Amino acid sequence: MTIDPRSHTPVYVQLADLLRERIEAGDLPAGSTIGSETQLMQEYGIGRDAVRMAISTLRSEGLVTTNRGRGSVVREAPPRRRVELVPGATVVARMPSGTERRAMQLDEGVPVLEVRGPDGGVEVLPGDEVELTRPA
Repeated sequence: MTIDPRSHTPVYVQLADLLRERIEAGDLPAGSTIGSETQLMQEYGIGRDAVRMAISTLRSEGLVTTNRGRGSVVREAPPRRRVELVPGATVVARMPSGTERRAMQLDEGVPVLEVRGPDGGVEVLPGDEVELTRPA
């Protein structure tokens, strides 16, 4: 696929879409780099700002992480653990506070699940690491 600079869709959105498709198809597996800013600029014929915005979009979706010296790499999906909801519990999905993100070591773009028990207790869980189930 190529990027169409005449499209009504901004070029950074087009690049984010292209990279997302490659990640989802397995062409860019977990742990692989998506390419440096310079490589992406040259490959797709777009500017640095557009590349940075595309990477930022993918980071906010939790698909990539960016580390100084290593660049942007496809994020590995963490293993999930099952959490059984008790009868009467409710769940709210939200973005974490900065303190929660640091405490749980969450990547950007990863939501948290706030589980409220019928007794009023609240447990905050990383959204990418749990699978909620309800009793049969």
